[in-house]
Amino acid sequence: MSTDTDTSSTAGVEARRVDPAAFRVAAIDPSTVVRLAGVGLEPRLVSIEDPDAFGNWLQVVARGFLDSERSDEQRTAVRERSAYRRATGIYDDSAPMPEAPVATIASWIGELALPGGAGIPSCAISAVTVAPTHRRRGIARAMLEGELKVADRAGVPIAMLTVSESQLYGRYGFAPAAASASWHIDVKRAHWIGPRPGGRVDFIPRERLRELIAPLHDRVRLSVAGEIDVPGGHWDSYAGTRPDAKDAGSTRAVQYADEAGEVRGVAVYSVRENEKDWTKSTVSVSYLLAETDDAYAALWRFFLELDLIGEVRAHELSVDEPLRWMISDQRAATVMVSDHQYVRILDIVVALEAREYAASGTLVLDVEDALGYAAGSWVLTVDAGGHGHVTAAEPGNAPDGAVGVQLGVEELSAAYLGGVSLATLAAAGRVRSTDAAAAARVFGWHAVPRLSVWY
Repeated sequence: MSTDTDTSSTAGVEARRVDPAAFRVAAIDPSTVVRLAGVGLEPRLVSIEDPDAFGNWLQVVARGFLDSERSDEQRTAVRERSAYRRATGIYDDSAPMPEAPVATIASWIGELALPGGAGIPSCAISAVTVAPTHRRRGIARAMLEGELKVADRAGVPIAMLTVSESQLYGRYGFAPAAASASWHIDVKRAHWIGPRPGGRVDFIPRERLRELIAPLHDRVRLSVAGEIDVPGGHWDSYAGTRPDAKDAGSTRAVQYADEAGEVRGVAVYSVRENEKDWTKSTVSVSYLLAETDDAYAALWRFFLELDLIGEVRAHELSVDEPLRWMISDQRAATVMVSDHQYVRILDIVVALEAREYAASGTLVLDVEDALGYAAGSWVLTVDAGGHGHVTAAEPGNAPDGAVGVQLGVEELSAAYLGGVSLATLAAAGRVRSTDAAAAARVFGWHAVPRLSVWY
């Protein structure tokens, strides 16, 4: 949940009330405690009110992601911005440093944007590490499955995460649901042919960027499936306004204000000089946020027409960026696509009824789920307005004209945001259907999902 605004309620979604505060302090799943006790380990919640315990936990997280040891200032800065998180450590009392966990996980209640503009409460998972000294003991499985159980008991219908090791999470039912694109643009070839809006682009201080970015993001995030409400500490990192920020002076920011003077977009970037040829320096756009088409065009034009720049780099972009159609030579852009936002459906009724659909129809979904949450046979009926209703299917009594779809929860989660077609998954042998094209039309969406941040 964002520290800037309270988004614990959904936007037009009927779901069980989720209490983020109660989730943060919910007891560790009893079966997880027993499971880890069997290999001599103990899971414990880590309170941010305990600077030593949280500091030790944070050092282990940093080590797990190949980062350097955190200073006292860094530990304090992170702790002050972590009140929204549930932190868990796995401890080995026989280790030389029993106060430091041998594995970590963090989670919180966020809100995931869905096709149709609604948001749904979701368990965001991060900081998953296992020390190399304690591999092959089932720790990661115990942590992930335990966290899903806690989320399910709290009434959370979806879990989500961004991953460093993509091959690990399918076994828990997670699937890549929104891809991201990284762009390298040869500026000399990418002549701007896009719109030239009125309004103006201006430099702003990092502190002003920090004031603008959170409310601007909250205004637009539900319009793009896959986006989440961003914790405030993440914005501090982007803006370079955390007291422990490294190289904050290299962070530059601009805003776009429309002709009425309203700020409709911001961007954060840095520059790397090319000492062999000053005209071939590189701009790295770390975040660009646009509320309007004009803001989008004006900000990208600013970067592509900067003096002394030979290359523009950007990441966590959509796989369907309008920018491709705003440059004269599309081959000037080298685009690399990767999996990014992972989703895992827990409550299939709440999840499927929360989003809107592209076409009417009736599907009978036979879902396999090794962990049991979404398993069963379900009838999804979508009306002419794109609204879905889910009921348990009656064995041997499918509605007339219903399309049958057999799939796992991983495949259902992959298609949930509209990022992959059920027809594509059927062609890949991941889904079986009596009419894959019809099922794909129902689950499709006119805009691809994206997630513009890591968490």
